[in-house]
Amino acid sequence: MSLIDKVKNKLQMAKGHGKQEAGRMTRDRDMEARGRGDRAQGGAKQVGEHLKDMGKDIRKTFRK
Repeated sequence: MSLIDKVKNKLQMAKGHGKQEAGRMTRDRDMEARGRGDRAQGGAKQVGEHLKDMGKDIRKTFRK
């Protein structure tokens, strides 16, 4: 996984956490839900990147 992808995913998760907390503090349920969605989306992207890395490692193993 490239460093840029890692940073983008982490930033999206952090942005979602901020939205979620802001929604809680202002009692804006819509903003809180959007924050949870951003966090989940960033986490899913992160999992996808990890799976890509695992696939690359497996291919390298069997090439030898």
